[in-house]
Order: sequence, then structure tokens, then C-alpha cells
Amino acid sequence: MAGIKALISLSFGGAIGLMFLMLGCALPVYDKYWPLFLLFFYILAPIPYCISRRIVEDTDSASNACKELALFLTTGIVVSAFGLPIIFARADVIAWGACALVLTGNVVIFATILGFFLVFGTNDDFSWQQ
Repeated sequence: MAGIKALISLSFGGAIGLMFLMLGCALPVYDKYWPLFLLFFYILAPIPYCISRRIVEDTDSASNACKELALFLTTGIVVSAFGLPIIFARADVIAWGACALVLTGNVVIFATILGFFLVFGTNDDFSWQQ
């Protein structure tokens, strides 16, 4: 039952984060849809870590080059996702209010992705392969 509650709360967090992203795009005051390019970053962020978990089965080692590279690439994707709305706002492509809404959505979405890997990262009591 704990897996279901975690899944529902994570889906709620994802919906709230996407709501902030859509508000930053679709409010009549802002009316620019350039921040929707962040959806690519949301999709790309967990991919390096998932690939490294598939390649490397030994999770007991303190440091692994493949895992370190995956974390580095994931960090680059996350930092780019936070930097893109700021660059858009500095170039007057979007308004600063839209930038604030998009950055709030980024925090919520990436916290949701992190929460997913923390909750479902181990195969102790719940697995997608059941």
C-alpha cells in the first residue's frame, strides 16, 4: 500500500509542476510558449541514470565511472533546465513573471523525479517487474 500512496503523491507533484509550467506559458499576461522546450529536459533528465543502472549491476562499490558520468550528465541537464528560462527572460523573449512560474515548476518537477528514484530506486518491497 505504501507504493500506491507514493505513486499517487508523485503524480500529484508532477501535475502541480506541469501546472506551473503551463501557467508561465498560457496566462494572457505572458502568452509565450517558448518555455515548453523544458519538456525535453524533463524527459532527458532521468535517462543517463537509468542507463547507468542497467549497465552497472554492482551498486555496492563506492565510486563507479559509469555512475559518475551519468550523474554528471543529469546535473548538466538539470542546470540547463534552470538556465534556459533565465536566458529567455534576459533576452526579453518571456516576461520575468513567466520565468518565476517556470522556475517554480522546475523545482517541483525535478523534486518529483528525485522522489521517484528515492522511492522506487531499490527493489526491496516494490518493483515494476511484479
